[in-house]
Amino acid sequence: MTSSNPPSLASTGLLTEPDVAALDPRRWAMFAVLLVGAFLPPLDFFIVNVALPSIQQDLGASSSAEQLVMSSYAALYAVTLITGGRLGDLFGRERMFVVGLLGFALASMLCGLAWSPWALVSGRAMQGVTAAVMAPQALASVQAIFSEKEKHFALSLYGAVFGLASVVGQALGGVLISLDVFGLGWRAIFLVNLPVAFLVIAFAVPLLRATRVRDPRKLDLVGATLQMVTLAALILPLVEGREAGWPLWAWISLSAVPILAGAFWRYEGTLARAGGSPLLDPRALNAPGLARGLTIALLFYTISTFFLLFSVYLQQALHASALEAGLVFLPYGLGYLLGPLISPAFRRVLGTFVTPLGMSLEAIALYGVAWLIGATTPGALPDHPWLVSLLFLTGFGQGLATPGLMHMVTGRVLPAFSGMIAGVTSSTLQVSVALSVAVIGGVFYALSGERADAGELTHAFVVALLVIATSQIIGAGLGLTIARWPASDAAHRSHPDNRR
Repeated sequence: MTSSNPPSLASTGLLTEPDVAALDPRRWAMFAVLLVGAFLPPLDFFIVNVALPSIQQDLGASSSAEQLVMSSYAALYAVTLITGGRLGDLFGRERMFVVGLLGFALASMLCGLAWSPWALVSGRAMQGVTAAVMAPQALASVQAIFSEKEKHFALSLYGAVFGLASVVGQALGGVLISLDVFGLGWRAIFLVNLPVAFLVIAFAVPLLRATRVRDPRKLDLVGATLQMVTLAALILPLVEGREAGWPLWAWISLSAVPILAGAFWRYEGTLARAGGSPLLDPRALNAPGLARGLTIALLFYTISTFFLLFSVYLQQALHASALEAGLVFLPYGLGYLLGPLISPAFRRVLGTFVTPLGMSLEAIALYGVAWLIGATTPGALPDHPWLVSLLFLTGFGQGLATPGLMHMVTGRVLPAFSGMIAGVTSSTLQVSVALSVAVIGGVFYALSGERADAGELTHAFVVALLVIATSQIIGAGLGLTIARWPASDAAHRSHPDNRR
């Protein structure tokens, strides 16, 4: 017999019936606190971009150490996200959120007090791990605690947080460095996390008690280790390979990825059949349309390379300061902030086609930016009103697409697996960052050369923009193929009791 309705929250084993009743009055307050966990990791990604020259000058960091300031955070964040999401499933999202946030605050303090490049790299690595424990809990809570109608608004807020982080990160980094607050210089960009984190913890302790996990099982340590090793073998050479000249170890590492991934998948399947609690449950990963949704997410986040390369173009080709470069991103950030908030209105008219629409708008705007920059004399600022409008449309398209994309992926599994799939989704986005920086960034640096002039940098950036825009168009096309397949139906069909 198959069930006629999807199981309730209590029947998934995630919450008990009293917990569901107790959850309703405070769930939005709880979600607001959890959103900080979604805000701080991208904030730290954006804010460090404009601070690297100051860090290099103050600490005397080599180019390789400067690269590690970025890559140590990105790599460890990516490889730990799935484990962080699963920890929330097993031991409670509120508990893992507080643990992750406290660890992130301590790591930020280490970064802010760093006495050498390697102390800073160590702090950034610790930030990556603790952010991965903290960040998936907000996305997972959407699937676990909200009704189907409420999920769209919750995901819109989740998407708006990324827009806010892009606005605050780029601008705040430049402002803090320019103002030299308390003589801290670049250190302020890390130490600013401390009052935010401890204030949120003060609210989190009384608020985040609404959910608890029933019958928690042990973490799949073997699976977690295999998953981390597999992702590390993929991401580390992608992050470090180009800078190191693609040495032999990078190719060996990449060639080992299929072998490690196969071993991981076989182990998870064996553990699931034995009645264990695998890190990645094959029952969830076989949900209809999930693989295609994750592919769209992979293509969608190639936009991350835009921030890095646009910053390089502004500062090296146009000789903009860190503050000026940060402020140029404001129209994009405003659009990204507005897009998710307007997304529910678009969804009422267009339904699940909002995500392909958003990605298409993003692609059109990026093609427009490429045309505008290509038609401008190298070294000169493109026509300001056009640039502002196109950057706003780029951010608006991305913000419009984000909530639907998140629901397209996370909504295809049951709430009991929401932490796991939140980690998988976030990890997919980070893999996209690494891949796009390696591939698109590699194209950019190959075309621009070591001592590029304004013309070469402009040409390289235009080509990179065209590649990013084309990725968005392909993702939009894939989105159209599953837009008619509601995520909630896929989640229901993926439940083992509902399979025929």
